[in-house]
Amino acid sequence: MRTLVVLPTYNEILNVESMLRALRNSVPAANILVVDDGSPDGTGKKAIELAEELECIDVLQRGEKSGLGGAYRAGFAWGIEHGFDHFVEIDCDFSHDPATLPTLLAAAETHDVVIGSRYVKGGHIPQWTFLRRFISRGGNQYASIMLGLKVADSTAGYRVYSKDALERIGYQTVSANGYGFQIEMTYRARRAGVSIIEVPISFTDRELGESKMSGAIVGEALFLVTEWALFRPFGRMPH
Repeated sequence: MRTLVVLPTYNEILNVESMLRALRNSVPAANILVVDDGSPDGTGKKAIELAEELECIDVLQRGEKSGLGGAYRAGFAWGIEHGFDHFVEIDCDFSHDPATLPTLLAAAETHDVVIGSRYVKGGHIPQWTFLRRFISRGGNQYASIMLGLKVADSTAGYRVYSKDALERIGYQTVSANGYGFQIEMTYRARRAGVSIIEVPISFTDRELGESKMSGAIVGEALFLVTEWALFRPFGRMPH
């Protein structure tokens, strides 16, 4: 299968080279698309330099920071236009281990959506405190119950989608960002009836650079889950 790794970046100058080299070693047959949101630290420029050295890397430069969801939508559209049939979501900060990607891609041979999950048997978050794990898992359980997801880790950002799944989901009209983007994609996938599987991963916090997570992103996700749940009996999304 023709696989495109979509790698959103914003101020990831400390990680982008290591991540691109790690991805090239882990999945040498895959193509990589760096979607850079106008990083002022030179991430996009560095990615272009590496694309000249390494094989099968393209860089999509956007003018300004407009959120994780927007970066993935742009990356998916680019990939579909260029004939790819499987699409990987992965963070540039090494919270998702590139060495695990072949396992996710193997599962994608028989499933439309593969989620790298922290909360199925075999999943680990070694650096998190009990309170942080409790809040995260509680939020995932809330989303699963309210929306009927039957997924343990709907906020996970390490995923593989088939082209068919993206088209049936209607990714172009997914409006949320951050946690909300991942939950909305999961919700739409479940409603569309595509096959979903969770594969255990080990999730680690970034060591270099600054986290993009914020209270506003978490708050957006909780608000949207509640809103979608209210519209669920009517069989439609509120937007």
